[in-house]
This record gives sequence, structure tokens and C-alpha cells, in this order.
Amino acid sequence: MNYFDFAHITFAQPHFFWLLLLLPVMLYWTYFSKRKKENSFTVTSIHSLGKINETFKIKVRKFLPILRVLAILFLIIALARPQSSNINETIHNEGIDIVLSMDISGSMLAQDFKPNRIEAAKKVASDFVINRPTDRIGLVIFSGESFTQCPLTTDQNTLLEQIKHVKSGLLEDGTAIGMGLATAVERLRNSKAKSKIIILMTDGVNNTGLIDPITALEIAKAFKIRVYTIGIGTMGTAPYPIQDQFGNTTLQQMPVQIDEALMQKISKETAGKYFRATDNKSLEKIYQEIDKLEKTKIEMNTFKRYVDLYFPYLIFGLCLLVTEQLLKYLYVKSIHD
Repeated sequence: MNYFDFAHITFAQPHFFWLLLLLPVMLYWTYFSKRKKENSFTVTSIHSLGKINETFKIKVRKFLPILRVLAILFLIIALARPQSSNINETIHNEGIDIVLSMDISGSMLAQDFKPNRIEAAKKVASDFVINRPTDRIGLVIFSGESFTQCPLTTDQNTLLEQIKHVKSGLLEDGTAIGMGLATAVERLRNSKAKSKIIILMTDGVNNTGLIDPITALEIAKAFKIRVYTIGIGTMGTAPYPIQDQFGNTTLQQMPVQIDEALMQKISKETAGKYFRATDNKSLEKIYQEIDKLEKTKIEMNTFKRYVDLYFPYLIFGLCLLVTEQLLKYLYVKSIHD
């Protein structure tokens, strides 16, 4: 145990440190006040003084006041009762399991968001993950079919890497909202968490898939999963990249069609909420609001056990004091004899 690591030592009786103010007074009295009296003597000639050598005993005598001050210093520290504390913390995490279900259909390449919808969605999803280090989060992607890109995990680095590699074209094109929701529900079906959340984001209308959205909604309700839905896309028309017959890509204004009625129904019946994101800033605010709505409850119990450290200081101080007295009366005293 480090008895001099004062950065990690507390004192039960710190008011005893006021006694330290006596130490400068003691030094002054020893080296200045008393010295004037002891050194007053009369000589008839100064020639004999040159022959006087300072003996070892005289050197020891000069050191004795410092020894006494150190002894008193350690005794004062002992009176202040230095203590080290052993802190045990028990963290109880209520836990929230969250699945991000992200549309990666071709329409997510529309550039009404910068640089496009899918990249904007990946950025806010990554920020959301970073801000929730204690939750298990998974990732589902869907277009004409659905796929679990990352199962529920607390490994943020793995999840962020999976989000980074998401791109349009990984799956058959289309918009299978029901499949995206059903796959996310499947990831949460066996979860033991008190709160189970799905954040479902799409920019279109359900037009394919083996499971229709209403069936997926009923499954989510059966497992008491709350679904937040996000419609991503500006109002009116948006610039979509279109390839011509020569392989050249051009931007073409096309109408934005989002089944908001379905999104609202899914969120309402699962006690969630529907949001509409029309640009990067509004999408960021949506994820920030969801983050506030679904705060993880963490309880921390702290137990501190204190260990007194005064005894070594007391013994060391007494040893210094006894040493000073022995030297003074048994060794140095002969100087006066």
C-alpha cells in the first residue's frame, strides 16, 4: 500500500492540519531566537577562532531541530487520520434492445438529402449507436427482401462497421416494408429486455415481400415491441439518379411517395411514434428525439470501505522523536560538558 499517494488518500480529521502552522514558529525559535543567546560569548582575540573546526557532533546538533520538525509533521498526519477507500460499484442496467430496420432500395439514392438518403441515414444511425453504449442494437436491411446485417450486440465497433458497408443493391430491389418489420421483430422475439424497440425507416410504399405490413404489425404487437417509423424524403419531387441506355447517370425529378398512413398505423398501434424527415437536419433531430424518448435506466450502488493508515505515520513520527531525544541527551550533550 502506498502511504504517500495523497491523491488517493482522504483524512477523517483534517482540522489537525492547522497544527502545521506551529512548525515555522518552532524553526524560528530554534535557529534564530535561541541561537542569539547561545552564541553570545566574549573572546579576547579572534586569532584562536581560526583553529576551531566544526565537529561531527556540532553538525548533528544543527540537524536535530529538523528531525524534531519531521517527527511532529508525521504525528500531525497521524492525528488527521489518513484513510484509503476501497470503492465497489454495482451497476444495474435495465437494458433496451433496439433494431434499426433500414430501407436500402434504389430510391434511397435520391439526392434530396446530402449526399443522398442512404448515406444520410447511415450517418445518423451511426451517431445514434455511439450515444447508446449500454444498449444492445441490431441492424436489419430491406428492399425487395430483408436481411439481418448485424444481430443484437453491444459491440459498437462491429455494428458501426456493418452500418458503414450498407449500400443500395445488396438485395433485390423493391420495397418490402412488411419483410423489413417482420425480420426486425424476429431479432427481438426472444429478447429478455424490458424495452424492445424497432426504428423502421423507408422512403416508399410497400410493393413486394412474402409478409405484408399489417401481418408484421400484428406480430410486433404480440411481442410487445414498440415501433418508431420514419418516412424519409422531401415533399413533392426529388432528384433521382437515372442511368440512360449508354450507362450515363443523370438526375431526374420524380415524385416522392411514402405510405404515411401505414407508417402512422404501425407506430400508433405499437405505442411508438411516426416522424417525417425532409432533410439531413430534420433526420438528425428525429433520431435525437427517439434517443430522448428511449433512455436507458441505470442504477448504481456504491459501497466504500475505508482503511485507516495513521499507524505507520504514528510509529515513524515517534521513532523520529525518540531518535532526536537520544541524540540530544546522549550524544550531543557532551558538547556542553
